[in-house]
Amino acid sequence: MSADGLLKALHDSQRYLDVVQKPQLGKSEAEWLVETTVENFAKYYNSGFIEYRKSVAEAGDFASVEWTGRGATFRDVLGKEYIDCLGGFGVFNLGWAHPKVVGAVQAQLLKSPLPTQELLDPLRGMLAHLLAEITPGDIQYSFFVGSGTEAVEGAMKIAKLYTRKSGFIAAVRGFHGKTTGSLALTGKSIFRRPAMPLHNNIYHVPFGDADAVEQQLRIAREVGNDIAAVVMEPIQGEAGAIVPPDDFWPCLRQLCDEYEVLLIADEVQTGLGRTGQFWGVDHWKVAPDIITSAKALGGGVMPIGAFMASPKIWSVLNSNPFIHTSTTGGNPLACAAAIAAINVTLEEGLVEQAAEKGDYFIQHLQAIAARHNDIYTDITGKGLLIGQHFVNDDIGYEIAAGLFKRGVLISGTLNNSRVIRVEPPLVITKDEIDSVLNKLEDTIQALHTTIAGPGVTLVPAQDVVA
Repeated sequence: MSADGLLKALHDSQRYLDVVQKPQLGKSEAEWLVETTVENFAKYYNSGFIEYRKSVAEAGDFASVEWTGRGATFRDVLGKEYIDCLGGFGVFNLGWAHPKVVGAVQAQLLKSPLPTQELLDPLRGMLAHLLAEITPGDIQYSFFVGSGTEAVEGAMKIAKLYTRKSGFIAAVRGFHGKTTGSLALTGKSIFRRPAMPLHNNIYHVPFGDADAVEQQLRIAREVGNDIAAVVMEPIQGEAGAIVPPDDFWPCLRQLCDEYEVLLIADEVQTGLGRTGQFWGVDHWKVAPDIITSAKALGGGVMPIGAFMASPKIWSVLNSNPFIHTSTTGGNPLACAAAIAAINVTLEEGLVEQAAEKGDYFIQHLQAIAARHNDIYTDITGKGLLIGQHFVNDDIGYEIAAGLFKRGVLISGTLNNSRVIRVEPPLVITKDEIDSVLNKLEDTIQALHTTIAGPGVTLVPAQDVVA
């Protein structure tokens, strides 16, 4: 750091603030912003990100840089409009910049953005009360953090404090976050292996296989590997919207009671209506001991996560309220957004909308997949958490890129383009769904035209290695 560097930072920060203050940019300003954003990401954030987001770099003369949005559509800085079928991987349940959520945050911003940490901040109590009213079973207490992975970390910690055990059972291909504790639960080697060793006494079983869970619990008991909790997503999101058998969650509840371990439902992605029920576990009428939430909890406006439990389990925190703390978790701005998000979800019937629109979307995608079974292997999911499964990564990427060029934002499940997730805002309209379906058909037809040459065949599904 030098004096010249500080002067340059002062100049650059003011120029960036000027951009923030402008509701829209002229053509030359927009082009400058695109070029600056790409350069900043490549030089100062992560050059690999530009390569991974190929649709950004291949969008035309200028990369796509997001700017503003409302409902289920958004515009990039050059003014091109897109239908959002990604929803921030579950953040935008209420759509982009829902006015009630934005208004709540703006109003709170004028009073107090952050808490004193010493006095009682009212919005934290209000949000905890609301969550007690809408969570399943006897869950009553909440702790607020800034993200989903922190919520999972907190859930793991309270489970260990309450049970005085250290082990966990999770699912193969499950996703729970990338901080070290939650990463230990995540069932994907691509994320786990580079950071090994992780939290020990973690066991993974096939998702949806209750017999495998029971076998692991029985072995753990016999050899002394004390298990604190079984941790599962109600429906696996990053694995491709994988729905378990209908008896899986009821069996988990029974097994956890029998073996005296806790059941943790990771609802970071599935909660607040995404799957057509308020919580994913509501599909099977199961009440977990601990539940996590994040993503949509902030209404698409503020980051916030939460882990919640019953009074019996929460007693370990009540007896020592400083054993787990967060300086900025549960701040008034985030709580204001979450209170508004819960209100809007209930007031606008978004859970019911997700169920109805999800059925419509899935039925039409299944029909498309049946017509094009040379490239599709399956359509999975519930509500508006849907997975399109293709025969290989290349086909999946071409579908995602083709839709992007036609004004639909969609993406593979993290590093896997073989499964393309459909996860739009719950406020997406039927007309917008129909537009996405039509553009999907156009993309498939263009793909067939490109690859259908003499001697060219698609790889059949059974020959593809997962």
